[in-house]
Amino acid sequence: MRARTTVAATAVVAVALTAAGLAVLAVLRHNLVESASLQAETTARNVAIELAAGADLTRLTLPDAEEHPVQVVSVDRRVLAAAQELQGKPPIADFGPHTRSRDDEDDDDEEEDDDAEERDDESASTPADPATAEAEFGDVRLTVDADDGPLPFRVAALAVTLPGGQPATVYAGASLETADSAVADARQAMLIGLSPLLVVVAAVTWLVTRRALRPVEAIRAQLAEIMDGDLSRRVPEPASRDEIARLATTTNATLAALEESSERQRQFIADAAHELRSPIASLRTQLEVAQAHPDLLELDGLIDDTIRLEHLAADLLLLARLDAGEQPRSDRVDLTTLVREELAHRVGDRIAVDITIPDEPIVVTGSRTQLARVLGNLVDNAQRHAASFVRVAVEPDSDGRVLLSVIDDGPGVPPADRDRIFQRFIRLDDARTRDEGGAGLGLAIVRDVIERHGGTIHVTDGVPGGSHFVVTLPAGDA
Repeated sequence: MRARTTVAATAVVAVALTAAGLAVLAVLRHNLVESASLQAETTARNVAIELAAGADLTRLTLPDAEEHPVQVVSVDRRVLAAAQELQGKPPIADFGPHTRSRDDEDDDDEEEDDDAEERDDESASTPADPATAEAEFGDVRLTVDADDGPLPFRVAALAVTLPGGQPATVYAGASLETADSAVADARQAMLIGLSPLLVVVAAVTWLVTRRALRPVEAIRAQLAEIMDGDLSRRVPEPASRDEIARLATTTNATLAALEESSERQRQFIADAAHELRSPIASLRTQLEVAQAHPDLLELDGLIDDTIRLEHLAADLLLLARLDAGEQPRSDRVDLTTLVREELAHRVGDRIAVDITIPDEPIVVTGSRTQLARVLGNLVDNAQRHAASFVRVAVEPDSDGRVLLSVIDDGPGVPPADRDRIFQRFIRLDDARTRDEGGAGLGLAIVRDVIERHGGTIHVTDGVPGGSHFVVTLPAGDA
């Protein structure tokens, strides 16, 4: 990751610097060319002013041709005046107010030629003002000194009227060699400085990324060691308040949840093994005795232990499915009908169950099988502790929910244990007899099923005395 980040950052900086350098060079050359244009225009206007003042062509004050070449060219492209280095040479430029392109001359017909001649006559009859005439500009390459070869110049073309009234064009140039040299030097300096700068950017990016990712590497190393099985360890949390610190905090919270879940799982397995060991040991003992003494075989005891094992295995299987995230069905269940049908099957209970339910249907959404399991577990728990009274009631709540109540007249549940009884393999002191108290999974199953149905369950005091289990479920569509 550090390598990819370094390469990406270096590439981005290289592109940005290249673009910025090209922009700087373009602006620099534009400014230098504009400066050369101003110099050429100034020189051309000075010569035009002299001609307008009546100066003779042979006595014009012309600057050095190597820096500022100047020519006065007639309409028919004859050089009328020039610096000594340019004498005998053709015009230094082929543009200007009195110049037309060769292609235009070939394409124009006689009418256009007549119009052009009229315009030339008009311009000849109207003296050009050197102070207001507009100059035209162009770039040319001139050989002023044979030893130097062609050099770049910025040339200004300015219309002028000679003392005799003849129109002409003043060409004045300004050397661009200085501009090109300045741009080349700037480009060379940029190219020389680009490589060290990119090296610095790459090094800084590598070091900064390494420093930034150091806590991530520490978290990864710690997690690799934690994977060996010690979930009590935690990853280091950086002091900085950034994304890595939040990642470490979330990782530690996840490890804490995993440790708690693993501890619950180990405890669940240990409790399940302990609960299974007793009926299995009892079955083995009875079978060994029956094998040695067939006349002492007690079928009732074997059947009771087998039924207990069957119920315990079913409870453990249901809890395993719930822990795996199994979601209940979304069927419409009439809770009043479910209570009537389930309690009608309970024949021969120690205490008869009193039912208080309305005549109209009360519908909830969920799994009928699991809701029946909830009702059965609550009634079994109530009958186990009741003295002479058990009641089941169903009623709608004012908040649009449904209440399922199971009430008994037993000893009740102490307030300190009202949350604890819903934990797995928990039996209170008066229910520790394994044959009568069960394995301590019934209420744990009830809570898990109710929560997955979007409901709640809590315990209050019964009237009079005893326990009052209240299940609250979301109401379904009637």
